[in-house]
Amino acid sequence: MLGRKKWISSALVLSTIAGLTLSTLEPGFHSERAEASALKIQPLESVSLVQLSVPNNQKALDKLSELGIDLTHRVHYENGMLEVDAVVTPSEMAMLKLYGITVKDTLITERQLNQRAAERRTAIQQEKQLTSAEETVTFLRANHFTNQSDTFLYVEAKSTSGATSSTILTAKWTENGAEKTATLQKIEDAGEYLYHSFMLPVTEIPSEVTIESSLGGTSTSKVTEWLGADKPDKPKKHYVKNFVDHYMDPTEINARIENLVKEYPELAEIVEMPNKTNGYRRQAQATIGTMQNAAVVVTSKAWGHEGGNAISLELKKAGAADAPLSVGTSGSKIIVTLATDPDGNARSTAKEVVDVLNAEASNLVTATTYRNNAGNGIVEPATANLSDNLKAPASVSREPAAVKAIRIGKHRDGSKPGVLGYSQEHAREWVTPLVSVETAERLLRNYAHDKDTRKLVDNLDIFIIPSMNPDGAHYSFYDFNSQRKNMTNHCSPAQSDNGYRNSWGVDLNRNHNVGSAFDGYVGASTTNCLSGTYAGPSEHSEPESRNLVWLANQNPNIKFAMNIHSYGGYFMWSPGAYTPERETLPRPSAGEEAYYWQASDHILKEIKKHRGTVILPSRTGPIPDVLYSAAGNSADFLWYEKGIYAWNFEVGADLWNKETQRWELVGFQPPFEEGHEEAMEFSNGLLGLIDVAYEYSRDNKAPKSSITPNGGKHDDIVEVSFSTSEPATIYYTLDGSRPTYESQKLQLSGTREGAETLTFNKTTTLNWFSVDASRNVENKYEPGKNKKYNSKTFIIK
Repeated sequence: MLGRKKWISSALVLSTIAGLTLSTLEPGFHSERAEASALKIQPLESVSLVQLSVPNNQKALDKLSELGIDLTHRVHYENGMLEVDAVVTPSEMAMLKLYGITVKDTLITERQLNQRAAERRTAIQQEKQLTSAEETVTFLRANHFTNQSDTFLYVEAKSTSGATSSTILTAKWTENGAEKTATLQKIEDAGEYLYHSFMLPVTEIPSEVTIESSLGGTSTSKVTEWLGADKPDKPKKHYVKNFVDHYMDPTEINARIENLVKEYPELAEIVEMPNKTNGYRRQAQATIGTMQNAAVVVTSKAWGHEGGNAISLELKKAGAADAPLSVGTSGSKIIVTLATDPDGNARSTAKEVVDVLNAEASNLVTATTYRNNAGNGIVEPATANLSDNLKAPASVSREPAAVKAIRIGKHRDGSKPGVLGYSQEHAREWVTPLVSVETAERLLRNYAHDKDTRKLVDNLDIFIIPSMNPDGAHYSFYDFNSQRKNMTNHCSPAQSDNGYRNSWGVDLNRNHNVGSAFDGYVGASTTNCLSGTYAGPSEHSEPESRNLVWLANQNPNIKFAMNIHSYGGYFMWSPGAYTPERETLPRPSAGEEAYYWQASDHILKEIKKHRGTVILPSRTGPIPDVLYSAAGNSADFLWYEKGIYAWNFEVGADLWNKETQRWELVGFQPPFEEGHEEAMEFSNGLLGLIDVAYEYSRDNKAPKSSITPNGGKHDDIVEVSFSTSEPATIYYTLDGSRPTYESQKLQLSGTREGAETLTFNKTTTLNWFSVDASRNVENKYEPGKNKKYNSKTFIIK
């Protein structure tokens, strides 16, 4: 007869444990504990949440029940033991140890629990303070606009209590005689409250909108037109456009701009960047074997087009028993004769084949096991022809490529303000080079007969780079449509078999040295070479990104830049990156931000003229406020390192489907009919930026500034606000010293808000001056030298 089973059934264990904290102990046990208590009062012990390792037997379970241990609901079997989470004191842990019940892990101590409780109390108190304080609701914008499909109402507002989950903002307006309402969506990024907003189609444009908060705050604003009332293009007397009729790869694009220069040598030239790309080329490869531990990855020493594609490899079994492993080569053919056992079966492992290939055929190939596998599987006979897997026609060169810009201007000697437009940092963005080519064509072909074009070309130095990433772009056109990065493979051999070939490369718009992932900013990877946002092995590791640096360094006259991307219909500027704590790169001053917005208004109106496309207010502004953090992007390099006003287009705005009442995305490579329209409207926008640069070149009028209140005596704290005749940066001091360019700048009061105010609670002398984007200084003041700055004293009684 079998002995009695010692293991307790699962159902019994679970039912026993489930009742432990509900069971009452024996009366005698209670009385003994009470008697002991009467003899000596024990101090309260701390408690911890621990994981107990309990022998799976009735005695241990009975002891848990007897002691009344406070168990959680989590029970788990592990190696014949029960793992049970429990809240226990040190004395209870000592008692349990006597019965073989041990503490496997301490999950949370009482100190940690108290810390969390304190944190919660602090958070609750902060929320109470926010919600009990007098709330202010501020409109950031209340706009209407009409695009090619419908009319919309868009509202952004900010509440001083907006960071709390209990703050609900509701908008009210009148439409066709009826009251309409909408709840605003709270917009946050990386834990920071930005604002509330909504956008809805309307059948009648309301004159005003009121926002009411659940906490009692309210505010009303008039509704104005976003981007003004400009109508679609009316043909000029003679203005030529519509020069692109298909998607073009970089080879076609370079030929196109070179031909333009041949036609207009007096107005244009080609600028060839000094850092050649790695080339549209790869080593030839083959992976032989279907099982990971029995697979061999073979890579040619030569580039595929330089002989690697001609290499073949044959793994064959020796014809005799106990034959050794050997390798022979004949020209570009490699034959591996696999070793056999006494029965004549192949016995060579993948690792052995790798070693012999690296020893005997190293003039032709290198070999590795598959993705760092130990390679202990037996290799089967097989044959393979190595290939670089590249499918572009022979007309696409495999050699390192020169990235080219077309430079347009009557005076290309650096004497005129420069404008830079560059596109296709990301290979799959096929529309963006069309924007660049279309713009270059319009500037040159309209010069002779259109006075507006002539004034731009005569007074500016215009640089246009249609394709920053020719290798990746060729790969996108012919091999892998979704290619984002360049083609340079920085991966280790374990990540370099041909199965990874669509993931190699560096994101060129993450490879720059300002706000980079290497400095701890968010939005790129420095460790995962297969990531879509891989920043490369170091800042400016890639020739393509170094070319942009070279161009900016060689041409200090460049004052404006547009980085043309797709898709989504965004219009953005710096800062472009923030840390994990959402600390952004330094924000532009209030005056610089105002200039970004003013210029953007003109550029976006020009985009709208083509077919009514409206870049949404919610997608216009500093990059982290409307999109995400992009560590190491090129626009931040241009703004922070070179002082260039730098924008980012994301062409390809969503299209509103009036029938389905839904926005429809267009993608990186829309049907050309749509791609053509995007190229036309964003060429308008790029020319709009060139207009901005032209106005900059003509601006010799100094700004004027004023303050409210205007100094004098005050009975209480005074809050001072500034106004300027045009977007201008305010430099100021509060200690009586002369203000200089090193003095404090007037900053923004908050995300998506206007200029800050200065608060004085004691007698203060405020000295200041203003400077516009064209570096015109108010009152012809020479900072730090003469006394032509503004000065007001506030006497606080």
